[in-house]
Amino acid sequence: MAAEKKDMEAHHHEEEQQPLLVSEPSDEDRMTMVQQAISQTFKSAAHLANLLPTGTVLAFQVLSPILTNLGRCTDANRIMTACLVALCGLSCFILCFTDTFHDAAGKIRYGLATFRGIWIIDGTGPLPPEIPAARYRIKFIDFVHAFMSVLIFAAVALFDKNVVSCFYPVPSEDVEQVLTALPVAIGVFGSSVFVAFPTTRQGIGFPVSLR
Repeated sequence: MAAEKKDMEAHHHEEEQQPLLVSEPSDEDRMTMVQQAISQTFKSAAHLANLLPTGTVLAFQVLSPILTNLGRCTDANRIMTACLVALCGLSCFILCFTDTFHDAAGKIRYGLATFRGIWIIDGTGPLPPEIPAARYRIKFIDFVHAFMSVLIFAAVALFDKNVVSCFYPVPSEDVEQVLTALPVAIGVFGSSVFVAFPTTRQGIGFPVSLR
């Protein structure tokens, strides 16, 4: 009985030492949550960038901080940034119609798909006779992928804090919610389209494999 009484007293003492209210997160915890959110944002942007031509994404990431003056834009900076976004979006659209193939020597050849076949653009001569040109003709799925590539690039641009600060230095609450949710929605929808409707094209800036 004495041992049982001591256990009850010890348990009661532990309950008295426990705080009645849960303390609010400290500033350090808040910073950790903010850092996690920022990290997740960059991971999402990196995942989306994998669906785009690497050269276009690299050019955008290099030039964006320069042309936006790290988000502190003047009217000239806004014009240059708008031109950069437009040119990169156009590049994503056009490069979706490029393709590659291996010739008889195993060398990678580059071309631009047309409605008749493929137009060689690497200056190495005409299409070899053993390669069927009809296989590389433009199809409806190419336009779908080109359109989705432009949308995904727009999502990547919206993930860029310099671009957002340039055009929306003090966004309203509604605009801020749109800028937060829209890139994620575009990314989910675009990724689903790429998975559901894959393409066999291996254009310039995209991974190339034997086929």
